[in-house]
Amino acid sequence: MLKRNPIGFVVLIVLTTALSAQERPDALRLYSLGRYTEAIVVCEEELRENPQNRESYVVLCWSLVQNRQYAEAEQRAAQARSFYQYDHRVVEVLGEAKYYLGKNVEALSLFQEYVSLVPVTSGSRINLAYYYMGEIYIRQQRFQHADIALTTAVRFESGRDTWWVRLGYAREMARNFRESLEAYDRALQLNPASADAQRGRSRVMANIIR
Repeated sequence: MLKRNPIGFVVLIVLTTALSAQERPDALRLYSLGRYTEAIVVCEEELRENPQNRESYVVLCWSLVQNRQYAEAEQRAAQARSFYQYDHRVVEVLGEAKYYLGKNVEALSLFQEYVSLVPVTSGSRINLAYYYMGEIYIRQQRFQHADIALTTAVRFESGRDTWWVRLGYAREMARNFRESLEAYDRALQLNPASADAQRGRSRVMANIIR
């Protein structure tokens, strides 16, 4: 009878695991390519191997949000936060999940925490955080607050016509018509075909010329 060499058996397992990890696609790259379902699968495999893998949690939650699996994203981000309470990426993506689930108060608190945690120079999602805060304030009909948040969002990222439309709407609802017109005009500069900006501009002009 052949005897199993326990040392050799362990080495074989380690080598097999290492090869599997090397052959596994990069989850962040998959996420960047918009292949969210594949990124989720890879991250889940990584978390089975290491249940406290910080980077796997972050990419997993980003991918779940983009895949519109908001309840699962909330659950997994909450799990990640139990390990990494002050990781600003975990805080922000948990806020996103709650935003899409309509949990406005909780989401707003998380976005506010995020902007207090992250250095402005390294906060790659700080523009999104301010945008989501602006949208929450619009939901709450706190239009002056929405103006401030959305103004900050477009300061960080000025090329999104839809954000300028939302800023115009917040200002319009606050009856700051001339400032609203400026925002709608900026949206139309970026996208002349924007129907929302065109309609908003027409409404505002009607109020200005009264």
